[in-house]
Amino acid sequence: MLFQSEELVKYSLSGILNAFYHGIKMDLSAAGYILLLSVISAIPHFFSGGKWYSAFIRIYSAVLIFVITPLILGDAFVYRFWAYRLDATIMGYLKNPKDALASATTFQLILGAFAWVTISYLVIKIFFRVTERFLPKEKSPKPFLSAGLFVLLFGLLIIPIRGGFGVAPMNNGSVYFSNHLFLNHAAVNVFWNFGFTAAHRKPAQNPYLFSSREKAAEDFSFLMADSGITRKVLRVPDPDILLVIVESFGSEIINMTDTNNIDVAPRFKEYLKEGIYFSNLYASGSRTDKAIPAILGGYPNLPTIQVIMEPRKTQKMPGIFRLLDSAGYKTSFWYGGDINFANMNSFITSTGFRQKITMEDFSKKDRNSKWGVHDHVLLDRLLDSLKSASRPFATAILTLSSHEPFEVPMEPVFKGKDILSKFKNSIYYTDKSLGEFLDRARESDWWQNTLVIITADHCRRNEDTIPVFSESIFRIPMLWTGGALNVKDTVISSTFSQTDLATTIARQLGFKSDFRFSKNMFSDNSRHFAFYTYNEGFVFITDTSAVVYDIKLKDKPIERGNGTNQAVQSGKSFLQVLFDDYLSK
Repeated sequence: MLFQSEELVKYSLSGILNAFYHGIKMDLSAAGYILLLSVISAIPHFFSGGKWYSAFIRIYSAVLIFVITPLILGDAFVYRFWAYRLDATIMGYLKNPKDALASATTFQLILGAFAWVTISYLVIKIFFRVTERFLPKEKSPKPFLSAGLFVLLFGLLIIPIRGGFGVAPMNNGSVYFSNHLFLNHAAVNVFWNFGFTAAHRKPAQNPYLFSSREKAAEDFSFLMADSGITRKVLRVPDPDILLVIVESFGSEIINMTDTNNIDVAPRFKEYLKEGIYFSNLYASGSRTDKAIPAILGGYPNLPTIQVIMEPRKTQKMPGIFRLLDSAGYKTSFWYGGDINFANMNSFITSTGFRQKITMEDFSKKDRNSKWGVHDHVLLDRLLDSLKSASRPFATAILTLSSHEPFEVPMEPVFKGKDILSKFKNSIYYTDKSLGEFLDRARESDWWQNTLVIITADHCRRNEDTIPVFSESIFRIPMLWTGGALNVKDTVISSTFSQTDLATTIARQLGFKSDFRFSKNMFSDNSRHFAFYTYNEGFVFITDTSAVVYDIKLKDKPIERGNGTNQAVQSGKSFLQVLFDDYLSK
């Protein structure tokens, strides 16, 4: 903060203090990792005694201090240029140290080296003096008791390391608390950040170089080219926007019935005639953490990579709600669970949401789901909030009750204790809650000026025999409804992806946008295809064909329709360009 004093003066004292308050969780997590070796190595000393443990702690701590100090100094120096906290990507630059140091003057390098050595020396001296009296030299009089206590202590270190008792383990988003990115960055512990990114380090080069970059770029440009005319489906130029993302609300599950002809999602089906239904839409990935960047930022999922876990990259990505925020919309994100899960907090913050409502905003009596607050409670609070919301508003809500373990507050409609029956009951409950919300919303003043978009993050494997790349896991519904629409009872069966939502909304509102991997679904010249990935490959689907390509096998385990060879080439080029884009951020 002292190094960034020019930036620091923009913020209030309470905001600055909050960075320390929220950041202490990550400081404790970093300390927990450091203590692991210290604690476990003490156990044999209880039995043996001697000076070796004291010497070990001194050496171990001195090495850590000597390593951590340049991280802190380097981080403080480069932040003003990079605008993100130092992480393991610096290792790539150190392969060519001459080039890496070229940006610094000789004086800065000398001053930095002097500060490194001097600060390390002083801290080590202080550490040695303070800890001298505490480091044991004799064996414990009760070695088994001491060892047992330290085994327990070793196990308890998981609490600070994970960041507490919550569902979500420690991640960057765990310490994000502000709409100001600088204050969020200030709360991050640089040692923890460096260690985390080193442990989860991604390829420095594109592993998907199927062809020349020129060829891939040419194919990609053809896929994404769009010089068509946009069909306007809104009757108002500046509608309020409500985006509802339903957990695991896949096309397969909502179309299921049981032996008594009971629909799993009857309320959703009732509303299909009230708007525009996209019947051939696909998720970009198979988990919520992969869907959120795809839906909100138009950014596709990559095999084996969770882009949401990398704030340094995601803060550079465009976001549809960031676009709406810049246009004057009052943006908010609603989720009844722990928003720190899968680093969602940092992504939601950087992608343009000014307000976040999470389970922490509900009383403890309402947190009766394993994940937090059940859907009907969240939707009721949202409905009350929208009655007095400032216009124009842009709100996104993510449900959670239809997530495993599928425990919902109602009597089961579908009998059976198997996973599929529980899943169907959870979807039925969420569908019922959503239907009641829409019924009441239609009577509200804000409905006539609102575009309501209902879609899913993904579906799930309902049987162990279903392949991980199956369309049943990725095919999802999307319904546009609300009083702001001038079109009803319309089904669009063309093939699209959830990544296409961002550009489509932007074009309907007349906004200029740069969602590179997102298409305009209402353009008469947009290509009809969906691209999604799984760990071993990708799937490319068009209106007339579908192909699964296994990258490791370099083969097509499944293909159907006409033009599958072209589909494979298109998918390869799309993935190659996508990964190059990812590396460039």
